[in-house]
Amino acid sequence: MERLPESGEEVGIDADTSTGALSTAEFLLDSRAVMAAVETVIDGKRDAIELATTVLLAEGHLLVEDVPGVGKTMLARALAKSVDCTVNRVQFTPDLLPSDITGVSVYNQAEREFEFKPGPIFANIVIGDEINRASPKTQSALLESMEEHQVSVDGATYVLPDPFTVIATQNPVEMEGTYALPEAQRDRFMARISMGYPDAANEAAMLRTREQGSPLDVLKPVVTIERLRQMILTVRDVYVSSAVEHYAVAIAAATRVDRELRLGASPRATLQLVRAAKARAALDGRDFVLPDDIDALAVPVLAHRLMAAKSTGSAFGREALAEIAARIVQSTPVPLGASGTA
Repeated sequence: MERLPESGEEVGIDADTSTGALSTAEFLLDSRAVMAAVETVIDGKRDAIELATTVLLAEGHLLVEDVPGVGKTMLARALAKSVDCTVNRVQFTPDLLPSDITGVSVYNQAEREFEFKPGPIFANIVIGDEINRASPKTQSALLESMEEHQVSVDGATYVLPDPFTVIATQNPVEMEGTYALPEAQRDRFMARISMGYPDAANEAAMLRTREQGSPLDVLKPVVTIERLRQMILTVRDVYVSSAVEHYAVAIAAATRVDRELRLGASPRATLQLVRAAKARAALDGRDFVLPDDIDALAVPVLAHRLMAAKSTGSAFGREALAEIAARIVQSTPVPLGASGTA
């Protein structure tokens, strides 16, 4: 279990108790500080860092899928450590039980009653390492918490901290000891990204800079949890025109009738696509969403939710689904007046 300092401890930043949305300049300053902090740990992966930050600010959950050793967990830890909030890490294993995540009721002999002991899910940011190494039964323990931001145990309901984000990593399903995430679980992740291998220059730089230790050890929070809440409020206030909304709906609807797919995007996917687009617009310094924001995020937000009509063979893997999603986006006409301005 891993956590960052509580508010008030020495972390090198001032406490921020103000509320409400931020100005564009303030939002950009803080969001760029977060990305710059993560970039001190993750070399040469600006696109992945930007998308991870987008999901965090859009109040979504992120799935990082790739082969072992390319920095999936490092990205999750660096993003979590850049914010002064509570952080818990769960290592998913085949013998992990649902109660190991949600918590359990323990009998208190002194009080002669059961009391609830919260599990690691009770944190602002929860890092689920190798989530697909746990059984489907354990994976299902996250369904309620990721969608409703609460946990139900022994007939009682416990509200999770606000904000609440799950950043999960998983290995490709072709690898030994993995369980494919069920459709309901995948649908709760706002976006899926792949790290990929670093280029030669960044890999060589990594060998030099990490000779004496990991840059994660010296990473300090750059924004408070109160400031993060303000950044989230700023994203919520981003304007989305009705034309852009219809464009997002048209893309999602097209996935449901495409001949190469037997499962298209859900209404939840449409909602999360628009939320992510609002965060992308804010990170670009705009208070309105453009169709370009929808186009840029459609593949990482939609592709992992899709199921191919032909389920056998490597030709319908992750890359093929991404290509299908990209084709649907390109073939969907942009409605007139989808400029995003009021």
